[in-house]
Amino acid sequence: MIPSLPALHATHVGFWLAERGEEGVAIRAVGRGEAVARIADTPTILLNAPMVAARLGLPEVSGLDLLELFAFVHPARFAVPTPAGLARALNLRVPAEGEEAPFLLDAADTLLATVARADWPQREGAYATLQALARLRWPWAQLLSRSIRRPERPERWLFSRLPEWEDKPARPPARPVVLSETETLDHLETLVGTGAEPRPGQRTYAAAAARAFDPRIAEGRPHLLLAEAGTGIGKTLGYLAPASLWSSDAGGPVWVSTYTKALQRQLDRESARAYPDPAARREKVVVRKGRENYLCLLNLEDALQGGFQNRAAVLAQLVARWAAYTRDGDMVGGDLPGWLPTLFRRAGSTALTDRRGECIYAGCPHYRRCFIERSVRASAGADIVVANHALVMLLAARGRNEGRALARIVFDEGHHLFDAADSTFAVALTGQETIELRRWITGPESRARGRRRGLAARLSDVASYDEEGGLAIEAALAAAQGLPADGWLGRLGEGLPLGPVESLLAEVRATVFARADAQDAGYGLEIAAIELPGALVEAAGQAATALDALARPLAVLGRRLEHVLEDAPDWLDGPARARVEGALAGLAWRGQLIAAWIALLARLGGPADPDFVDWLAVDRVEGREWDMGLHRRWLDPTRPLAEAVLKPAHGVIVTSATLRGGSDGWVHAEARSGANHLDVPTRRVTVESPFDYASAAEVLIVTDIRRGDTPALAAAYARLIEAAGGGTLGLFTAIQRLKAVHARIADRLARAGLPLYAQHVDPIDTGTLVDLFRDDPRASLLGTDALRDGVDVPGHSLRLVVMEGVPWPRPTVLHGARRAVGGGTAYDDRVVRARLAQAFGRLIRSAGDKGRFVLLSAATPSRLLDAFPRGVPVRRVTLDAAVAAVAAAEAPVAGAATPIFHP
Repeated sequence: MIPSLPALHATHVGFWLAERGEEGVAIRAVGRGEAVARIADTPTILLNAPMVAARLGLPEVSGLDLLELFAFVHPARFAVPTPAGLARALNLRVPAEGEEAPFLLDAADTLLATVARADWPQREGAYATLQALARLRWPWAQLLSRSIRRPERPERWLFSRLPEWEDKPARPPARPVVLSETETLDHLETLVGTGAEPRPGQRTYAAAAARAFDPRIAEGRPHLLLAEAGTGIGKTLGYLAPASLWSSDAGGPVWVSTYTKALQRQLDRESARAYPDPAARREKVVVRKGRENYLCLLNLEDALQGGFQNRAAVLAQLVARWAAYTRDGDMVGGDLPGWLPTLFRRAGSTALTDRRGECIYAGCPHYRRCFIERSVRASAGADIVVANHALVMLLAARGRNEGRALARIVFDEGHHLFDAADSTFAVALTGQETIELRRWITGPESRARGRRRGLAARLSDVASYDEEGGLAIEAALAAAQGLPADGWLGRLGEGLPLGPVESLLAEVRATVFARADAQDAGYGLEIAAIELPGALVEAAGQAATALDALARPLAVLGRRLEHVLEDAPDWLDGPARARVEGALAGLAWRGQLIAAWIALLARLGGPADPDFVDWLAVDRVEGREWDMGLHRRWLDPTRPLAEAVLKPAHGVIVTSATLRGGSDGWVHAEARSGANHLDVPTRRVTVESPFDYASAAEVLIVTDIRRGDTPALAAAYARLIEAAGGGTLGLFTAIQRLKAVHARIADRLARAGLPLYAQHVDPIDTGTLVDLFRDDPRASLLGTDALRDGVDVPGHSLRLVVMEGVPWPRPTVLHGARRAVGGGTAYDDRVVRARLAQAFGRLIRSAGDKGRFVLLSAATPSRLLDAFPRGVPVRRVTLDAAVAAVAAAEAPVAGAATPIFHP
C-alpha cells in the first residue's frame, strides 16, 4: 500500500479528494481553490495531469500521474485513460459513480505491487530506467525504488535487447494465377467461420474482387474494379479472401491501402482469420507506414544522452521503456499509447521520429536494429502489406524496388483517393520546406545535439575516395546557404530577409497581405498567382537561379554515387553500400523536388498552365504566422495517380461504402479514382448494405436555427445531447465554432452527468478521444473533418450525429479552379453529398444500431438529400420537435438500465 498520499479526481462538474486515514479512505468534494492548493502543496495522485489542469483552468499541474506509472509498469500496453478504462486494463472492478477518487489509490497500489512480483514480465531494463528517472526527479521514482532493486547480473537493455533484422534474397516474380469463383467463395467461407450468418452480398463482392487478380492482358491496362459496398457487407474479408488466396498460390504480395489508422488496426486484426497462427501471421502480414511514424533509435539515443531536458527527458525514458517491448516501433497508431506524448504537452514526441529526412542509414550504429528498416524488409517478404494511400503513391512514384512490388493493390476507403493524390503530387515552395532541404544538406544549424547529419558527414568516405564527388558536396553546401536558415520567420517580420529564397518569401508575404480580404485577418491567407507584381516576379527569377545552382552539384553527386556503386572500392562493404544507396535515393527525389520548384517559379508572370492551380499563401494559426510560400496542385490529381500508380499495376480494387459519394451513377467514382485516365473497361459492383436503414435511422433537418447565431447553435447542441443522454458525435466545419460551442455547453452537460470531449480543446490526441467516447455511453464528442469518417463506434455509444450545417467546401483558390471546370454548383453538390454520406455512415455500424442524424441548417437544399441511404426518413422540423424525437427514441433505452457515469 502506498503512503498516505491523496488522490484527486477532476471533472467538469467538480473535484473529489480521497485520503487514507486510520478509519479507511475518506472521500469529499472540494472546491477549485482547495484542489489547486492541495496539488501545489502535497504530492497528489492524478489521472491524466493535462486533463486535470484543463478542468482546473490551469496551464499545467504536477503530481503523480497514474498514466505515467502505467506506461512504466506496462510498456506497449494500452488503457483508456479513465478510471473505468484503467480498471479494465488492470483487471480491477470498474468504480461506480462517486468511487473514482479512491479507485485511483487502489490503481496505484496495484501498479506498485506489480513491480514487486517476481513474475513481472517487463522487469528487464526497469532498474536502469528508474535510476535515470530518479535523477530527473520523476515523482514516482522514490515509490518504485522500494521494489525495483539492482539486478544481480547485468541485463540487456534497449539497443542490445532489440533483435537485428536480416537481409533476404529478392522475391521471385509472382506466378500467373486465375482464381475460380468456387475456390474464392470456399476460402471466404473458411475465413468467415462455420456457423456465421450467410451474407450473400459479401459473396458477390468477393467473387467480383477475385477478377482484379487475373493476369494482366497488356502493359498499362490493369484490371480495375470500382466496388461500393454498404456498411455491414463485410468488405474487409470480401477482398482479403481472394487477396490471401492469390498471394498463397501466386507467391506475390498484395498491398492493402487505407486512409485512416483506425482501418489499418482493423485490418491487422481481421488478418488473423486468414493467418490464425501468430508466428506465421507476423511474417505474412506487415503493417507498413511512412518513416515519420516510427521511432528513430538514433534520435532516442540523442534524447537519452542529454538532448532532451526536464519533462521532455522523462518522456524519452518512458519511450525507451516502450521501445524495448514494442512490436514494431510505430509511434503513431501502433502500440505506443496515444495519450503518452500528450502528457508532456510542449515536450512532444515528433523529435524522436525521422521527420527531417536526416537518416544516415548504415552510418547509424543502430542500423541493424532500426524499426524502419525492419519494416521495409518485412514487407518485402509479406503476403499482405497494410499501408496507407500516401505511402503507396510515394513508393510507386519513386519506382525502384518497392515501386515494382505494387502490382496488386486494394485501395480501401477509396473515396479518399482523390484527396490523397492531391496531397502526394502537390508542390509547395515554402519556408518550412526549404529549410528542411537546407538541414538535409548542411545538417542542423545547432550543434547542441552533438552530431551533424549533413551530406558531408554522411558521405565523408565518398568525399575522400572520389574527388569529383567531394567537390560536388562542397558546392552543394555552398549553394545551400541561399536557402532559408533558422530564424527566417523573424527576419521576414522585420523586413530583413537573407538570401534569394527568403527575399522571394518576403515578396510573397507582402503581396498576400496587399491583396487578401480583410475579413480573413487572423487566419491563413491566400491569393491566386495571377497578375503578380514585378518585384515578386524578379525575386522568383533570382530564387530559381539559386535553386538551379543547388540542383547542379546534387545531380553531379548523384552520378558520382552511382559510379561508386558500379566500380565498388574495397571499403564499400554491405553497410557502406546501404548508406550510399540511401543517399542516392534521397538525392533522386530531392532533385525532383527542386526541379518542380524551378518549374513553378518559371511560370510566375507568364500564362497560366491549364493543368495546374498556383497560389500564394501565408499560413497562420490564431494570428501567428508559421509558414508562407507558393503552392501548386494538379487541377486533376488523378492524372499523376493513373500514370504513377494505376497503369504500372496489374490489378487494382478501389472500394468504399460511399464510393459514389451518395449520388446516383458512377461519374463521381470514376472521376475521383483515376479510372477516366485508363484505356481499359472498368468493372463496377454495388452491394447494398444489409441494414434496414428505414427503421434504424432518421434524418432531421432543423429549420429554426439561424446561421451565424452561435448562442442558438450551442443551445441546440446542448438540448440534443441532453435528450439523447450522451452518445452524440457533433461535427463542425470550423474549429472556431467548435471551440465556441464547447465553451458554452461543457459545464451545463457536466452538471447533467454527461461528459463532453472535443478535438482542438482537450489536450489529448484524436485517437484517444475516440476511445474515451467509445468507452462511455453517456459521453459525447465534438470534432471536425478528421471525425467525419474516421470514427468506428458501433453500438449504443454513438446514437446521435449532429452537424452544425451543410458542409459546403471552403472557398479556396484551388476549390474555385476545380469548381469552374467541374460544373459549378454541380461540383459543389457532389462534394457535399460525399461528406454527408460519410458523416451519416458513422451512425449505423452494426445490425443492431439505431440512431438519428440531425442537420442544423434550415437552408439544406432538397437536391442533396439523396446522399442518405434509400428509404431513410427525412423530416424538416423545429428544434423542439427534433429534441422531442431524440428523447422519445432514447426513453426505452434509458429506462432499461441505470446509466453509469465515468467522468
